[in-house]
Amino acid sequence: MYHQVDLPAARGTQYRSLTVHPKSFARQMRWMHRLGFKGLSMRELAPYLSGEREGKVFGITFDDGFRNVYQHALPVLSEAGFTATNYFVAHQLDGSNVWDADKNMPQTPLMSLAEMRRWAAAGQEVGSHTLNHVHLPSLTDEQARAEIARSRQELGSHVQQEITAFCYPFGEYSAQHCQMAKEAGYLNATTTERGLARTDDDIFELPRVGIWRSTNLLKFFQKCLTQYEDRKRG
Repeated sequence: MYHQVDLPAARGTQYRSLTVHPKSFARQMRWMHRLGFKGLSMRELAPYLSGEREGKVFGITFDDGFRNVYQHALPVLSEAGFTATNYFVAHQLDGSNVWDADKNMPQTPLMSLAEMRRWAAAGQEVGSHTLNHVHLPSLTDEQARAEIARSRQELGSHVQQEITAFCYPFGEYSAQHCQMAKEAGYLNATTTERGLARTDDDIFELPRVGIWRSTNLLKFFQKCLTQYEDRKRG
């Protein structure tokens, strides 16, 4: 689970840890490639999550659709032959992270419609993060259903592809929201719950391994490779 790939904000900035340095991201992806792992979008990871296929694979996701991911991460993914899922906020294309306006966090540009289309054309996946990056538990059922379903429809019409991956904003949701995502036509949904996804996990409550600014290469291996081997032994 990544958010931004860029130079870190000034010290003291809230959520500074969510921005991974471009050199760190490139190093992480190149080492996974050298070790024989294949980075996949949620769409391509699906048969591995269901147990239909096995292999040295790992999912790559980005929350929010930041422009710096397009600028710094896409070339690295393309070079390695990896695919990733980016969860876009449908009504903030070419906008910014306005949901962080009340926090000590800089407003950072999000991908434009043209950039999102180029992201998709490069073989990367477009996922949904609702229409407005809302806090789902604070909404009525009708409002939450609209945020979940309409974002899928709008993003799909923009890229002329079926949108099948969803991510709960702020990582907060209820069982009702999982059902809404399923009814809307998504095939999977990710959370901010920490951990490696297993074949027996609920496909609409998938955990992820968070990668932060402070995640050095050794820690990255501990989070990904060590746990991978532990699971194989188990």
